[in-house]
Amino acid sequence: MRVTQSMLSNNMLRNLTSSYNKMGKLQNQLNTGKLVNRPSDNPVVVMKGMGYRMQVDKVQQYQKNLGEVNNWLDSSDDALDNVGKALHRAKELVTNAANTGAMTADDREKIKIELDQLRSQIQDIANTKVGDKYIFSGTKTDTPVFNDTGAYQTDPNTLAAFGKDVSIEIFDGVNLKVNAPSASMFKEIDDLFKSISDNIDDSFDFGGSITSFDTQMDAVLTTRADIGARSNRAELMSNRLEMQEGAAKKQQSENEDIDYEKVITDMVTEESIHRAALSVGARIIQPSLVDFLR
Repeated sequence: MRVTQSMLSNNMLRNLTSSYNKMGKLQNQLNTGKLVNRPSDNPVVVMKGMGYRMQVDKVQQYQKNLGEVNNWLDSSDDALDNVGKALHRAKELVTNAANTGAMTADDREKIKIELDQLRSQIQDIANTKVGDKYIFSGTKTDTPVFNDTGAYQTDPNTLAAFGKDVSIEIFDGVNLKVNAPSASMFKEIDDLFKSISDNIDDSFDFGGSITSFDTQMDAVLTTRADIGARSNRAELMSNRLEMQEGAAKKQQSENEDIDYEKVITDMVTEESIHRAALSVGARIIQPSLVDFLR
């Protein structure tokens, strides 16, 4: 087979073009830090990367959901803590009012005024919101437990929704209840305050009211204990999600990210090969008549 000068030239140019392409690809990898910069580079890596990225996005969404969970639980616990303090103060006032020998009608009127304020405070707490949602209204999150006049809701559908749970998904197929459906408890507390306020005189059964306050404080503590248990579970799930996120990002990095030392070494090697090809090409191409006419 006869090898012509044009064959040598074309072959050299083809090899130089291939060398430029290889260096260009390595340069892009160094610039972006990624093995592939377009699907055609490596479809398998791209498909795996999409799966890993979806997993990372899913975990991050669950972490956002957990933030919402903690917001609900913390707000509920803080609110019920204030309810407990209000009940404790009310019990002190009723205990003082029970002392018929030392209490005058004026003293009881002052106690009545403070009890009414505590009642209003607890109503306000019952209408606590997280964002634009009432946290003690069950699934009826757009409706307060007590209306603007301080009256408890009476609509049957609303009352049924008050007793239902609100759940947020925190993992695949895992939902955590975030609310404390305590509307009925607030109703009992409100009725207790109302009965005392309406009948605070020497004949009123203060001893029975003291026992009722103890019962309601126990109910508040029980609800807070349940919230605390759910908060602990949310913390455990948060730790699990952090591990899931770390594992997914590691897989994604191993699939997509370059080894800088290796790519730099490959780049230096390709540059050396390219320079050698240019040098050899300059020797292979024979001088023409034009070169002698210069």
